[in-house]
Amino acid sequence: MTDHNKIKLLFLCTGNSCRSQMAEGWANKLKADQIQAYSAGVAPSLVDPRALRAMSEAGVDISGQRSKDISEIINIEFDYVVTLCGHANESCPVFPGKTKRIHKGFDDPPMLAAGATSEDEAMEHYRRVRDEIRHFVEGLAENLEEGKH
Repeated sequence: MTDHNKIKLLFLCTGNSCRSQMAEGWANKLKADQIQAYSAGVAPSLVDPRALRAMSEAGVDISGQRSKDISEIINIEFDYVVTLCGHANESCPVFPGKTKRIHKGFDDPPMLAAGATSEDEAMEHYRRVRDEIRHFVEGLAENLEEGKH
């Protein structure tokens, strides 16, 4: 499938530091033949080092990705925008044309890890959310169809 025929999909989160980065990484690893994946944030920051570590442990290198503001990619005509947190869902800009918006919320690993008493305990949150996002991306075609209704 050429890039022209691929589904253009944006994963949107608040900071584009963790969940949306993981989702973009999984889509590129598991669905690159079908999906042209992007990620961005409504208030971007930096890619979370623990997200990099969690994905690396699963064999996915996202070290080349960077946190992007939604304004950097607003001119791309996406087929789908998947919001991954409540704030992004509430503040998601309107996309012109055929873009369909779907919300699939995931827990926020940095927030959950803030109360951790060790690095291992903190990483448990990242690993769990990483695996939940992988499961979502693996079933992405079906998940996108469900979101149409």
